[in-house]
Amino acid sequence: MSAELELRLRGAVRGMRSAVIAYSGGVDSALVAAIAHQELGARALAVTGVSASLADGELEAAVALAAQIGIAHQTIQTHEFDNESYRANPINRCFFCKEELFGALAALARERGFEAVADGTNADDGAAPLDVRPGRAAAAAFGVRSPLAEAGLAKREVRALARTLELPVWDKPAAPCLSSRIPHGARVEYDALRRVDLAERYLRARGFSIVRVRHYGTTAQIEVPLADIARLRSQQSVLERSFAEVGYERVEIDARGYRTGSLNEGAAVTLAD
Repeated sequence: MSAELELRLRGAVRGMRSAVIAYSGGVDSALVAAIAHQELGARALAVTGVSASLADGELEAAVALAAQIGIAHQTIQTHEFDNESYRANPINRCFFCKEELFGALAALARERGFEAVADGTNADDGAAPLDVRPGRAAAAAFGVRSPLAEAGLAKREVRALARTLELPVWDKPAAPCLSSRIPHGARVEYDALRRVDLAERYLRARGFSIVRVRHYGTTAQIEVPLADIARLRSQQSVLERSFAEVGYERVEIDARGYRTGSLNEGAAVTLAD
């Protein structure tokens, strides 16, 4: 992590003068929140959107981390599940989620007198072929700033600076919303999200820190890093019994391993057009 990149980031944050930060508690938004607190003080507010797509434990962790950083923090309830376009789960589902979130944050910023809304998008986001991010269109519509990307910080630099600042999430795996486990075109239902959440919590309790449970009706398809597949397979009979308790009749282990954006593999060309 170069000193120049850190200076760029601090300059980008200072240039906002005051800001509401879209804060999930992941490493990207936590770093923006920490720098904003250092550079803007009371003129920075971290805000976490809460809905059924938030995995269990994530809100509590975000609250605790905001307290450690020292930044003012509040939560808002978001209502993307009231939007049929979101529930239908098209390939641009994330647009409708971010439209709801950024619209609420922009309104809050106007009401409270903050000049900017900022998020944790970094310079890597959207760079990989399957890393499609329809939510960026919503960010652009509301004029959301992305200081990490503006300063040129990729994920590696984000983690390095977060570690230097002693943020405990510097090496936290990505934790996208639970709706990202539902294949595009399959309706997002509350029960499906509950089942995914329970299944992933069970796997993490068994020592699989990086895991995705892709939801295909009564089938759960599990992704873990390639190095963990053999250990996961050795537990398959136990997994099948446990997953049956939350409604999965079949458990599959993806031999290709965990990879970002796997549910976009069939949609990447369409999204790129």
